[in-house]
Amino acid sequence: MDLQRYLLIGATAVLSFMLLTEWVAFKESNTIAPQAAARLTASASDISSEIPETTSEIKQQAEDDIPQAIDIPDKVDAETPVIKDMSNSSKFIRVHTGTVQLAIDLAGGDIVELALSKHLQQLDDPDHPFILLEENTNRTYIAQSGLIGPNGIDKGQRAQFSSQSSSYTLDAGEESLNVDLLWSNTDGLEVIKRFTFHRDSYVVNVDYLVTNGSSSRFEANLFGQIKRDSSEDPAASSSGMGMVPFLGAAITQPDDRFTKFDFDDMKEEPFKAQLPGGWIAMIQHYFLSAWIPNPEKTHNYSTRVTKSGFNIAGFTSPTLTVEPGSTGSTGAKLYAGPKDQYDLRDISPYLELSVDYGFLWWIAQPIFWLLTQIQSIVVNWGLAIILLTVVIKAAFFQLSAKSYKSMANMRKVQPKMADIREQFADDKQKQSQAMMELYKKEKINPMGGCLPILVQMPVFIALYWVLMEAVDLRHAPFILWIDDLSVMDPYFVLPLIMGASMWFMQKLNPPPPDPMQAKIMQWMPVMFTFFFLWFPAGLVLYWVINNLLSMAQQYVITKRIEAAD
Repeated sequence: MDLQRYLLIGATAVLSFMLLTEWVAFKESNTIAPQAAARLTASASDISSEIPETTSEIKQQAEDDIPQAIDIPDKVDAETPVIKDMSNSSKFIRVHTGTVQLAIDLAGGDIVELALSKHLQQLDDPDHPFILLEENTNRTYIAQSGLIGPNGIDKGQRAQFSSQSSSYTLDAGEESLNVDLLWSNTDGLEVIKRFTFHRDSYVVNVDYLVTNGSSSRFEANLFGQIKRDSSEDPAASSSGMGMVPFLGAAITQPDDRFTKFDFDDMKEEPFKAQLPGGWIAMIQHYFLSAWIPNPEKTHNYSTRVTKSGFNIAGFTSPTLTVEPGSTGSTGAKLYAGPKDQYDLRDISPYLELSVDYGFLWWIAQPIFWLLTQIQSIVVNWGLAIILLTVVIKAAFFQLSAKSYKSMANMRKVQPKMADIREQFADDKQKQSQAMMELYKKEKINPMGGCLPILVQMPVFIALYWVLMEAVDLRHAPFILWIDDLSVMDPYFVLPLIMGASMWFMQKLNPPPPDPMQAKIMQWMPVMFTFFFLWFPAGLVLYWVINNLLSMAQQYVITKRIEAAD
């Protein structure tokens, strides 16, 4: 009979494992499938230079996305339809810098696709970089900029630029690359929209150089904005259960260094403010795009949702005035890349806060710094997580020791506690009094095992967010079958080890006095194992090492107390 039961349990376990494996394969296949849209940033020999029909159709729907110049910050102007007719003959300019691959639409000079060469879409597909900005049937997420206002070239309809070449490459030995788009009219007005790219940088300088050869004054306002639909975060599928990465817009203000708005917030209550310097960004898991206008000027910032359902976050700069026969310029910076907090800190004040560690950021920041310092020595991020766990465990060694001593003492008096419960089974008040007298006699604090753990919880939560938010762990290998610490263990080995370690730790602790509570605690390792199946391998690795260290410390302390008795 026992043999049949064991065979049934074994068959159930094998079947569950097979179902989980098939579910993961199905999930991955559905995650990869949407990336089949044609890339505009591929080489000229791979694609046609004409706009895909999908791009044209999307643009025809977006008639309300270009703002009007606003001189009075508290005045709300109506949206102005400007993109009315875009033909399929528009061209793209392709740029390759070694860090980014992007496509610029000559209609407006918007960046309609941007791929990150050093970050792959899928770890096992080195030919396809991660696409951050794109405009196709999968997603609309682009960076727009232009000149609006009294004489703006994007007023009424988007400016139609020309360029000397359809493809630009940052060659070896060059530190920067200029890509100039030209617009002019018959009145003698000439505007150059210049994109400046730098080697090993995700920052793009976007400048407008105006030569006013006309007989009248030129006045216009620079705008920059990020336009995105409400499609899901393409990197969110690698996050752990219980943690949803933020997707939406963010801005910095003098009285609030980091303000964020999800898409529902943007629809219900659009943001409008006149702020000095600053930046405005669109944030997702691991990556972001941000406009950073002139820090020495005051700009009008806003978020809104258009009639077509696009989410827009952007700014409008003060009026640029160019007298007849004179020249002038205005511009801003665009960042589109990974959420590397140290690079972001150097680009603009408080932009590094877009790496959102939650309310425990003041603990998470030093933890991440320590993790990066360890990794710079050992190179392997998995080994760095292990050593970081050891360091944190050593920092709380004494607190943990007090907790384990309290648990060991509680285990020692378990027979006496059982006698008291049996003796006063029908009188809970006398039972409680007898228990308190026992605690006092044996010098046991019943809360001694809980308080040290509660003190450590903020550190554990902060570390959880660090490991979830750090883009450095994306596609970072460990050993053997774990080639990406940011996604789940494909064979569930680490979660099973974690569950086993929890079960052994539970055996070292005294069982709860309440039978129902004891049964619940017995199922805790099983429940946690199930939850951790989908957690990123880096997080599960931390919990495994922490459990093993805790188990070793608790075992030694328990044996010492038993030997002393």
